[in-house]
Amino acid sequence: MERIPEPELMLDPAQARAYAEADFEAPHARVIDLFREVFPDWQGRGIALDLGCGPGDISLRFARAYPDVLVDGVDGSEAMMAAGRERIEAEGLAGRIKLIRALLPAEAAPRDRYDAVISNSLLHHLHDPQVLWAAVARYATPGAPVFVVDLLRPDSRETAAQMRDRYCAGEPEVLQEDFYNSLCAAFTLDELEGQLREAGLEGFAVRAVSDRHCMIHGRGR
Repeated sequence: MERIPEPELMLDPAQARAYAEADFEAPHARVIDLFREVFPDWQGRGIALDLGCGPGDISLRFARAYPDVLVDGVDGSEAMMAAGRERIEAEGLAGRIKLIRALLPAEAAPRDRYDAVISNSLLHHLHDPQVLWAAVARYATPGAPVFVVDLLRPDSRETAAQMRDRYCAGEPEVLQEDFYNSLCAAFTLDELEGQLREAGLEGFAVRAVSDRHCMIHGRGR
C-alpha cells in the first residue's frame, strides 16, 4: 500500500480532547519501558525535548520516570496541549514540564541543545519526515539518547481496517478514524532506514516492537 498522508496538526478541540482523554496506559507505559531497555545506563539528568508532545502524556511519564529531568514538550497544535497543561498543573509538575507551541522547522524549540530527545507518534503526521530527523540532529547534544516510537504502515487498507477494529473497538469514532488514517500515513521499516541514511543517521537502530509499532534509537552527534 502506498502511503496516504494525513493532516500534520490536530487542530479540532473536540478531536484533541478525545485524544487527551483516551486510555493510552499500556502503549505509553511501554514507550518508557523501551527507552529504559535501550538506554539502561543513562543517568537521567538534564533537560529532555519531547517532539510532537500532543497533550503531554509521554512528557509526564518521562518526568516521573526520571525525577531529575526537566522536559520541554513541543507541538504545533495549541488545542492538543491545552488539556495537557491542565493535567500537568493538577499533578504538580508544572515546574518541571513545559508544553510549548512551535511548528518545526520554521519555529525553534526553546533551547539550543537537549540532553535527551524523545518522540512518540509524530513521524507519521509529517509530510516531510526529514523535519523530525533534522530536529534530532539540531537539538540532541553529542551522546544524548534519541528515542522515537511510531506506527508502521500495514500492507493494505483492509489490514489497516482490521487493526482499527481489533485495537480501537469501543473507542470514540473520532479516535477510530484517526487510528486508521494514521496507520495509512505511517512508514515502513525500509522507508525509515532510507530516511536515516538521508539524514546522516545511519548508526541509528530501527526495529518493529509490535505488529503496528516501531522504535528508532541512537545517540546525538
